[in-house]
Amino acid sequence: MTEPATIARLRLGWRVATAVEIREVTPTARTIVFDVPGWPGHAAGQHVDVKLTSSDGYSAQRSYSIAAPADGDRVELTVQRLPGGEVSSYLVDELVVGDQLELRGPIGGWFTWHGTETMPVLLVAGGSGIVPIMTMVRQRARIADPPPFTLLYSVRTPADIYYDAELRSRPGLDVTILFTRKAFGTNRPAGRIGPDDLAAARPSGMDARTYICGPTSFVETVSVLLLAQGQNPGTIRTERFGPSGGR
Repeated sequence: MTEPATIARLRLGWRVATAVEIREVTPTARTIVFDVPGWPGHAAGQHVDVKLTSSDGYSAQRSYSIAAPADGDRVELTVQRLPGGEVSSYLVDELVVGDQLELRGPIGGWFTWHGTETMPVLLVAGGSGIVPIMTMVRQRARIADPPPFTLLYSVRTPADIYYDAELRSRPGLDVTILFTRKAFGTNRPAGRIGPDDLAAARPSGMDARTYICGPTSFVETVSVLLLAQGQNPGTIRTERFGPSGGR
């Protein structure tokens, strides 16, 4: 029997995407803006499949989260170079403005935020797991009377922060950055996310719609800690990346 996710992908066709803007995010990651004629739009939290095809016909596919809300035919991705990653290495190190590839999507309906709910939102990101969560942050900025947003963002060092200046300048966004290897500008010692971090971030007196994104071990740890603190499991939505924090 074909799984629902597989059926959905079969219904989606590949579209030609042209790189129109490239920005460095960290030494190992860049944001790429594509023009995709006929793009149907997307929700915050969805992702796309990317296909590269060489001149000899060899092709490779990977999935990447969309980094910005719907904007006509524009699709924005933020890609981290992974060790040995043939697709991510090409996108980060070789792709230039004007180059073309193929995109398929949008994909995913569970890990999404549409801006219609009024309950507070707790965002928990590990490493490059910030990408789909950043789309939610940017979507919130488009709403006249948005709900409270709290972000816990765990990274190794200050050099690994994605969207640093933008995150710190977003009005109404409560941001706490947790460092696991080298602390900077905080009294909290470097270390992995723990129950005290989550307890301090959770709204008092009620559950928040919670989105957790990052490496599998990170997502599982945060989910278990929240459940141990009594959070309603129905309010938690998760998206797992690979061991290094990227798709």
